[in-house]
Formats: sequence, C-alpha cells, structure tokens
Amino acid sequence: MLSRQFVREHPDVVREALEKKGVDDVDLDRILEVDAEWRELKAEGDDLRHERNEVSREIGQLKQEGKEEAAEAAIERSGELKAELERVEERADELETELERSLLELPQVPHESVPVGADETENVERRREGFDDLRELPDPVVPHYDLGEDLDILDFERGAKVTGGGFYFTKGEGAMLEHALIQFMLEVHREQGYTDLFPPIPVKSRSMEGTGQFPKFTEDAYRVGGSNEESYDDDDLWLCPTAEVPVTNMYRDEILLDDDLPVKHQAYTPNFRREAGEHGTETRGIVRVHQFNKVELVNFVRPEESYDRFEGLVDEAEEVLRRLDLPYRILEMCTGDLGFTQTKKYDIEVWAPGDDMEDGPDEGGRWLEVSSVSNFEDFQARRAGLRYRPERHESAEYLHTLNGSGLAVPRVMVAILEYYQNDDGTVTVPEALRPYMGDREVIEGHDPVGESALGAGRKD
Repeated sequence: MLSRQFVREHPDVVREALEKKGVDDVDLDRILEVDAEWRELKAEGDDLRHERNEVSREIGQLKQEGKEEAAEAAIERSGELKAELERVEERADELETELERSLLELPQVPHESVPVGADETENVERRREGFDDLRELPDPVVPHYDLGEDLDILDFERGAKVTGGGFYFTKGEGAMLEHALIQFMLEVHREQGYTDLFPPIPVKSRSMEGTGQFPKFTEDAYRVGGSNEESYDDDDLWLCPTAEVPVTNMYRDEILLDDDLPVKHQAYTPNFRREAGEHGTETRGIVRVHQFNKVELVNFVRPEESYDRFEGLVDEAEEVLRRLDLPYRILEMCTGDLGFTQTKKYDIEVWAPGDDMEDGPDEGGRWLEVSSVSNFEDFQARRAGLRYRPERHESAEYLHTLNGSGLAVPRVMVAILEYYQNDDGTVTVPEALRPYMGDREVIEGHDPVGESALGAGRKD
C-alpha cells in the first residue's frame, strides 16, 4: 500500500496513477479529507491529554495547600477533559479504520520508465528469442486440446465430470510431462540460488490482503466455506491463487537483517482461480483453467537493489524456456495493463503454434503468458509489515518484494505439445526434460480406457 505521508504529500501523483491504471472507483478526495480530519483529532487529543496531565498535577498541589474548593473545580475539569478525550479518540479510531481500508484500495504508482498506454494493445515488445532456428512443424499443427485427446494424455470430459468446467486430468505420459516440468523448473532455479519452500495451500484473508489480492479481487478466489459475497474476517481461509501469497507472507510482521538479503525463495503449488475468461478457441484446453500448477519465484531485497534484481529475475525465469528450446518474447506492460500492485512488470510469453490468433507472430500461432515478473517496491511490504534493519543500531525500513512465475506449467505443456509435435501425431520430448521422464524421447500416447472408447481407436 502507499504510505499516508506519500498520499498526503503527493496527491497529484496518486491521482495520475489512478488515471493511468484505469482505477475509477476510489475517492481520493475523501481519503485526503479523512486523513486531514484524523490528523486534526490526533493533535486535539494530544492537547487534551497534555491539559489533563497539567490539571492532575494541579489537583494534588491544591489539595496539599488545603484549597479544597479549587481542587474540586479542577477535578470537575479533569472529568470534562476525560470525556472530551474519549470522544476525540473514538472519532479518531473510526477515521483510522476508514483510512486504512481506503488506502488498501489505492493502486501502486507506476515506475517512471513504464510506457504509458490505455490497455494491453499498447504493451511494448522488448525482444524475441528462439525464432532464428525453428524446428520443422507438421502442416497443419494440431492444437494441444485435440492432440492431447488423440494421445489420451489430456481428459477434459472426465475432469468436468469429477469437479466441473475448467478442471481436467493429465494421464500417463501427460502426467509424466507435468511432473517432469515441475522437477525440471525447481532444479533450474536451485542452480540460481533459490531455496525451496513447500507452503500451505489454504491462506488467510490477511495474507491475501498482504500481497494485494484483497480487497480488490475477492471474486476470483476460492473460499474455504462460505460465499465470496459474504464479508470475511482476517482468519478466514482461501485456496492459494499463487504461491506469491503464502511465500510473501511467510515473513509478515518480521524484521530481517541486512545480512539476510537478498532472500530468494521458490515454491511449487497448485493454484486455484475462479476466472475462466471467455469461451472458445482463445481459452479452450488448458490455457485458462481453474486449477493449475506453477513454480513461483519470490525475492526480498534492499530497496536500492530492486531494479537490478528485477532484470535478474526476468533472466532467471526465461532460462527455463531457453533450456527447453521454446521460442518466446518479452513484453513490457504499459500503465493501463500494469496491474494493481506492480510498479513495473514484464510478461514472458511462449509461442504456441497450434492456434492462429490475430496478435500472434508472423509464423502463425499465438502467444501464451507463462510468467509475469513484477517489482512491487515497498507496496506489499507496507501491507504485510515486511521490514529489514540496514544496521543493527538503525531503525527498521521496508524492504522491496519481487516475484515471477518460473513458470506456469500448463501453458508450457501447451507449447511443448504444439511446437514439438511430429507428422505421425507423436510429440518429441525436449532433451532437457528426458532425464525427468525416464529418458523417454517421444510421447506416443495410450489406448483409451472404458466402453466409451470402443470403436474410437487412435489417430494414425
């Protein structure tokens, strides 16, 4: 969150951030009014407290001097001051609560280097990798959702039967591929100095507030008991939407030491989100689902090092795609597509050649976001109370947090199934993954199971 002092001293900057990020449901003028009244009441309370202390000392002195009538008048005045102070403090507490909740609604201010734009159409492509030496592809390339069913390694119908739309089974070599990708990603990032975490999956409302998911995006979360429309308490539980939430909140309300930094954690988790997007080819298959696996990279750093670390984090995430020999691009988000919590963000988008989209590359196919690498500066740190002490004798300061997916597993699977498929309907396993799949070189698929498969056969 933004500090009260920053909002108070830079209202024009905050107002510009609201406009650039397209946030139109926050009343900044009301926040400034509440803050001004709260500060006036705090000052008034200090004056009343000072006067009451003076009167208390005066009462003792008057009694000691035998001036009972004057002492009684002073006692009466002390009671009046107490009542007035209680009124002022009660009102100040009400304003404090309103102010704290309102500050949670204010988005992060974009970094000055972020390109200005209204929406995703004005994001800026920074570079493109892996297109100079493309492998030969079948003509046409079969989309992953058809290929996965042909090979019987993806089962959407049974996933929907068991849980509902947006859930699916991976099966046999499909499940092996998913497990292999997770282990491969974790191993790559261990080499980069990351410490593994396996966090709890349910997270408290307060943890969701700490990373900025709440109160803005409650409609996207899966609540453990109760309806999303009902009000929530700090200790209510939600299914993890991203490992960013538990890992960032791991050190909530703690003070780290300068020697601890930078802290680099990685965590694999299943993730749960209600968002499903629009129906159709754009989201068909495992591109946009309600449950998906992901390896998340979370960094805690000194403020002066956060932008160097940001570039390093981008490189660490894209190393997975380099080793898999998958073509991709780096996209910088403009202000209108930056997101609520970020001050700067790059998306890493892998090329999936199976479905031609209008915004795809000249080679055909489409781009799939597999990682959003974000710098939050101290935005999350203020919400979650994440601080560090530069020197043992110095006051604690807010640190900076960064994160990025390393990577979103289903979409990498989509890219592999489409980019590495062969004319005979099989899929070549990328060399980097073969040690994690029992040295298997090709995904050949399986025979369908059950009476429903009778007569279906396999595609030759």
